[in-house]
Amino acid sequence: MKWLPMLLALLCTICFVPVCANSQTPQKPDRQVAITIDDLPAGMADRLPAADITAMTTKLLGTLRDQKIPVVGFVNEKKLYKTGEVDERIKALQMWLDAGFELGNHTFSHASLNQVGLKAWEDEVIQGESVTRMLLAQRKMKLRYFRHPYLDTGRDLLTRREAEAFLVARGYRIAPITLDGWDWMFAGLYEDAKKRNDAALQQQIVKEYLAYHDAVFAYSEQLSAKVVGYEPKQILLLHASNLEADHIGELLDVLRKRGYRFIPLEDALGDQAYSLPDTYVGEEGTGWIDHWAITQGKIPQGAPPFPQWVIDRTKELHLSTGTVTPPTDPY
Repeated sequence: MKWLPMLLALLCTICFVPVCANSQTPQKPDRQVAITIDDLPAGMADRLPAADITAMTTKLLGTLRDQKIPVVGFVNEKKLYKTGEVDERIKALQMWLDAGFELGNHTFSHASLNQVGLKAWEDEVIQGESVTRMLLAQRKMKLRYFRHPYLDTGRDLLTRREAEAFLVARGYRIAPITLDGWDWMFAGLYEDAKKRNDAALQQQIVKEYLAYHDAVFAYSEQLSAKVVGYEPKQILLLHASNLEADHIGELLDVLRKRGYRFIPLEDALGDQAYSLPDTYVGEEGTGWIDHWAITQGKIPQGAPPFPQWVIDRTKELHLSTGTVTPPTDPY
């Protein structure tokens, strides 16, 4: 019977080692993200001819439609009004609806609540509805989402709450953001490189754009878990540009590799995180994970630094040509 203890030990090893190994495997979070795209019909619409806007829109929507990505695009209607191009620019918005996507309001001229004041901002919201409401009504849809330009929600809490009440009275739900890789900063530099047929610089910009977004996603996942207690359904902010038209598929792959699946904005807003206490106010707009953290008395730390060379090149380009917005306008 001396062999009995050895046999029992062997059986225990065979039976229980796999179980222990499995029990130590960390469970992956169920990551979900809604994609939102600002500054329609195009972020650089004041400088791009209507034909280029149509081509950019066709390419961007083709990728999103083929990959079945739900998207809400936010419109600045001032970008529609360029002499001789109004009809074609409006058709670019119709393309979004024809492709099965939804449109929201981003004010008429991308006006900051913090800069223009409440009354002027309210006028901007109303003025920014005209064409968009009409296009949605033709498809029996309602204008239901609003995105704050620059993410500026008010310098003080009274202004913020009055602005929110105004939006609710007009049938809007505010579209927050929780993921933001400042794609607009890469987009202006990319536009110039593309115009000059500088393939090497385009490749460098795209590589940095993807890497920085990946770092931002990792940071935001960790911060949201600390602040909220779990990873909520995220909302990604992007902008209508040739950079996104050419490379959004690669960015979607970055999200997929991180375990994300793509959901409508309406589904994301159903997450309980978006009902958390939020008293953030300030001169500068920021994302909603920061809102929640600061409301809780926490200071967000550890965000990945934005590539300095992109900032420097953008400043140089602005000074030399005046064709790219300098890096003071994050949203």
